[in-house]
Amino acid sequence: MEGIVSGVMSFDKPALLEKRIRLLEAIAETGSITSAAKRVGLSYKAAWEAVDTMNNLSKNPLVVRVTGGSGGGGTTLTPLGVEVVANYSVLKKEYERFLNRLSTIGNFEMNSLKHIQRIAMQISARNQLMGKIGEIKQAKVNAEVSIVLKSGVVLVSTITNSAVEELGLEIGDEVVGIIKASSVLISNTLDIATSARNKLGGVITDIKLGDVNAQVSVDLGGRRIIKKKITSESVKHLGLSVGKKVCAIIKSSSILIGK
Repeated sequence: MEGIVSGVMSFDKPALLEKRIRLLEAIAETGSITSAAKRVGLSYKAAWEAVDTMNNLSKNPLVVRVTGGSGGGGTTLTPLGVEVVANYSVLKKEYERFLNRLSTIGNFEMNSLKHIQRIAMQISARNQLMGKIGEIKQAKVNAEVSIVLKSGVVLVSTITNSAVEELGLEIGDEVVGIIKASSVLISNTLDIATSARNKLGGVITDIKLGDVNAQVSVDLGGRRIIKKKITSESVKHLGLSVGKKVCAIIKSSSILIGK
């Protein structure tokens, strides 16, 4: 339970974590992302961004879209999402009542605790993708760290050897690849020639057009969503549309690693 009592799980400061849990609860109760967003005081866009972030940071998605039925479909929690919400409620109550005894709780699902810790992270970078370290190649100064996502997609990050040592990175460790939206390039050509280490094929799931800029969401597989902000003119020029296959291009030096 290391790191919980010391502040990683700050239940007395609900802020981001509490709002995300409330969003999950509202989705479970309403079956609608629109209704859930209104209930917790978020915009529709902010609610979906929160859902995408939580899904990216979890081993398996917490929220999925459902299609069909009399209502034409909606949004629902997966079994893991239900488990995370339930365990959060249990842990919060125990924190409030038995803070000094928290470390003695033996029947708490540690796997769910990891998910709760991840979705509590407040990072300005738009893209946060969870995976396991598949390989570490160390050279004289820097190291290449391969992060294997749930879908099988591999991200390659270049960090210093000292960073590898400080983070205590080992093959098999669960980590989070952190990528600023500005560090992602979008190409409508899958076989584009580039020196960038990461060329990731995906499918556009959403385009939010503004007067000047647009946000493009690309599913890399397994609901691992990566977002990129480009000009609305570029969306038209590249012929981007929902369902179109594209290539997300990211330099290895632009991928930070969190553990």
